[in-house]
Amino acid sequence: MSSEHKQTVIFICTHNSARSQMAEGILREYCGDKFNVFSAGIAPSRVNPYAIRVMEEIGIDISEHSSKHLEKFEGSDFDYVVTVCDDARETCPVFKGGDIKLHRSFRDPSKFRGKDEEILAGFREVRDEIKEWIQTEFDCN
Repeated sequence: MSSEHKQTVIFICTHNSARSQMAEGILREYCGDKFNVFSAGIAPSRVNPYAIRVMEEIGIDISEHSSKHLEKFEGSDFDYVVTVCDDARETCPVFKGGDIKLHRSFRDPSKFRGKDEEILAGFREVRDEIKEWIQTEFDCN
């Protein structure tokens, strides 16, 4: 499928550091032939190193991703506008297009505390929840 026929998707969360970054990487990996995928945050920070690590575990490299502010996409036309946290849903601007608006709130892995392995385990759970939801919601089979 050529890129001109691909639908566009943006995943939005608060910091564009973990949930939206993982969602972007997963959809691009499993459905990149169908979608052009982006992510952004309302208050971007940096891509969380734990997110990079758990994505590497499933063969998806997001190490070159950067945290982007939603303003970067002002005026862009998306087929899907997807919020992956409640804060983003409440403050998300309206994009032109955006015929399909989806919301699924995932736990914020940046708030996980404990030993390194405990934090990684939490990130893995969120990653797997996002992966399962994306593969079902976007029919990535």
